[in-house]
Amino acid sequence: MSWQRPCESRPLLVSHSLSLNLQSLIWTPMEVMASSRSVLALTGRVINEVLSFIVFSLLDLVDILLCYAYKAADFLIEAEWRPCYCSSAKEPITSSGKILVSEQGEPKIVCLTNSSKLQLEEISDTLYTRPSLVSEVKSTVHELKRQKLEGSAAAAVHGSEKTKRGSLRSAFTINSTIVEMLQGKIGGRQSHPIPRWSDCDCKTCTSWTSSSKETLFVHADGAKDNMREDVLFIHGFISSSAFWTETLFPNFSSSAKSTYRLFAVDLLGFGRSPKPTDSLYTLREHVDMIERSVLEPYSVKSFHIVAHSLGCILALALAVKHPKSVKSLTLLAPPYFRVPKGEQATQYLMRKLAPRRVWPLIAFGASIACWYEHLSRTVCLLICKNHRLWEFLTKLVTRNRIRTFLIEGFCCHTHNAAWHTLHNIICGTAGKIDGYLDKVKNHLKCSVTIIHGRDDELIPVECSYNVQSRIPRANVKVFENKDHITIVVGRQKAFARELEQIWKNSAAGGK
Repeated sequence: MSWQRPCESRPLLVSHSLSLNLQSLIWTPMEVMASSRSVLALTGRVINEVLSFIVFSLLDLVDILLCYAYKAADFLIEAEWRPCYCSSAKEPITSSGKILVSEQGEPKIVCLTNSSKLQLEEISDTLYTRPSLVSEVKSTVHELKRQKLEGSAAAAVHGSEKTKRGSLRSAFTINSTIVEMLQGKIGGRQSHPIPRWSDCDCKTCTSWTSSSKETLFVHADGAKDNMREDVLFIHGFISSSAFWTETLFPNFSSSAKSTYRLFAVDLLGFGRSPKPTDSLYTLREHVDMIERSVLEPYSVKSFHIVAHSLGCILALALAVKHPKSVKSLTLLAPPYFRVPKGEQATQYLMRKLAPRRVWPLIAFGASIACWYEHLSRTVCLLICKNHRLWEFLTKLVTRNRIRTFLIEGFCCHTHNAAWHTLHNIICGTAGKIDGYLDKVKNHLKCSVTIIHGRDDELIPVECSYNVQSRIPRANVKVFENKDHITIVVGRQKAFARELEQIWKNSAAGGK
């Protein structure tokens, strides 16, 4: 009987191996669903890429046509056309009374201050370098002309680069004769009318022109006497102080309002603040205006900062400039992307924020705002110039006070302010943020709290963790089912309590 067992077991082994092979060929329902999803995702990405290439190639052409259309309209209505960044960075910068020192690397401009000092300010190369299919073809046409211009300016640029490598500072004084020459150049420029024909001329948007003192609009609330500390609120891109005053301010406790002075500003170019047509809205201009409008007139010595999105960059710049005064930093959705080695920071950040994709819609909107100077001006013409209509319709449809004020903040700005602030603050500071974060880590003792919404499609949650990687003591709070706006709107009562606790803890820690 023993000799039959191997023969009897052989069919069992064969059948077992066949069953294993059959099982490997049969997918479970979960595997089928996962495979289907991956195929659909790949198909969606391909469709998005193809559509994006077609749509943005067409938009490149449309933006060029709009360039000539706006030149003609500006000339007919204002007897001069508005310089733009389509062909050269020099024209729009020098027309604002500033002198371009260098276009390579980190572009710098020279600005004359009231104290007869010349200051170097950095502008973003993304203002005039935005690679696209049509722009690359167009740039080839201008290459020979550009080389001739560069040849004549090579000596001056070389000299400035040598000075840059030496002991160059952000402000310096030069010979009075050169100052007079610059004053003559600046004084001889044509001044643009305020407001321009494509900007809103309502009382809200032009109220600053009737004031002899050009300072930001400041909403002050809270303690008037015997206050302990101050709190500065800085809004994000194309927003206003209403982002805070209509959400958080009514929800602070009576104890907090009797302890802290609360300041919410409209940034330069937004809301009810000045919107100068000759400004390039650089980091220095924004920071100086906050100091001139809040810190100096209200004698603010010790303060907390609460900032959202773009405002986080200004908050870090202020904190670095006033390291002994800042008691706490609360950053909501900070736009901090790690720049890979070898990448140009400004260009990398522009591609991350505005990837030239039709989907998701927020990426499409960001791409229009960032890549297309004249398309974005058209959007401002339709939305900002008619903001009273959109506010009325929002109020009529939603019957929601907060949403109405959010729309007001979204619409009350000029294209010049939005365009330059987007490029010079968000993109232009991409190479500086690492240094700011390191200074906060090493030289500031203030508490740092970072708050982010998990569903934020504009500024991904990884940005907050990137900040924490540079400042290990930072406390990161991520809220599920919240995005770029609903991280505040919709949870304003809870957020007001959280802020009060942050300020209380920072005061206790400082004792």
